[in-house]
Amino acid sequence: MIRSAIGALVGREIDRRDGQGGLKGAAIGLVAARLLSRMGPLGLVLGGGYVAKKAYDRRQARRRGESV
Repeated sequence: MIRSAIGALVGREIDRRDGQGGLKGAAIGLVAARLLSRMGPLGLVLGGGYVAKKAYDRRQARRRGESV
């Protein structure tokens, strides 16, 4: 269940980065989640850390009034 959530969040970040959305982010998120879960607890920590950093950066940008 955690793997699916992290995969979805990673896919969403990739879709936001390229601005087009669609299948690309979902596919990369699925692959990233599969790879991270194969790495065991370290992979889940790395994936969760990536998502947390993106959320933190977005929050800081909102506080400064920047566009994300």
